[in-house]
Amino acid sequence: MTIPVTISAKGMTVNERLQAHIEKKVGKLDRYLPELRAAQLDLVVNKAARNSGDRKVAQITLQVPRTILRAEEHSADFFASVDKAVEKVYRQIERHKGRQVHSRHMEPGQERVGEVLANQEQATWETHTDEKERVVRRKRFALSPMNEQEAIEQMASLGHESFFVFYNVDTASVNVVYRRHDGGYGLIIPDIS
Repeated sequence: MTIPVTISAKGMTVNERLQAHIEKKVGKLDRYLPELRAAQLDLVVNKAARNSGDRKVAQITLQVPRTILRAEEHSADFFASVDKAVEKVYRQIERHKGRQVHSRHMEPGQERVGEVLANQEQATWETHTDEKERVVRRKRFALSPMNEQEAIEQMASLGHESFFVFYNVDTASVNVVYRRHDGGYGLIIPDIS
């Protein structure tokens, strides 16, 4: 069984040959991840890239129960970008399977990672054009209960390089995990006084 692949293209049109290549590569991912619900592939021509070999961008987002797997690759050719992104997703699938095995051995009463955004449509974006307003973009998203380690793993799998907001089951509050300049991670725990 192959999963349906939603393809969106920005700054280009997808020809039949590229579409067939994408469906062949991405459509088989459910063989390795049977619980895979949906796959989204975004193609973008990044004209602002300094290197002309990095202008064709392919980003794959896989919707799996309780998590999202995402990979992005840049190259001079969309076929190569798709192939590299699929290879990266295969590695993420292996890590995800390893975490599933590990999480089955959790203590009774410990919570597992909750549902993260099911897909990008669940996030609500508001953009304001008033130049006097300081906040020019707002984003609403569903918070999922998880612990610090799960938040770091989710941050890495989504490709967030600087920070990740989550509901910490250990502190019963909204926390922010962030990457420090020394390569480690920091945790912000709000204290309302």
